[in-house]
Amino acid sequence: MIRPILIFTLLACSTTPAIAGSFAATSAGASSEGSSASSDSSSGSDKVVLQARDDAASFVASDGRIRGAQLEAALRHLRERNSGARRASDLQLAQAILAL
Repeated sequence: MIRPILIFTLLACSTTPAIAGSFAATSAGASSEGSSASSDSSSGSDKVVLQARDDAASFVASDGRIRGAQLEAALRHLRERNSGARRASDLQLAQAILAL
């Protein structure tokens, strides 16, 4: 389950290895904060973001030249639900998606 606090933590990191490490540390001891969303909506969040992994990989590998529809949907989804995501670049969000 993706929680807003995890996404914010991922976005606060500036490099891909730090993002992955931060996610692992945060997910191991994740608090119940941010889990007030229903399981249906968080499952939908997981699905939208996780389905964008291939597009995110293409985006990162092409230095932003390849933008798939699933990545676009995930970026929009993340920015609608998280203020930290609104401040992050598309590349930072794509790297965070890959670190999940």
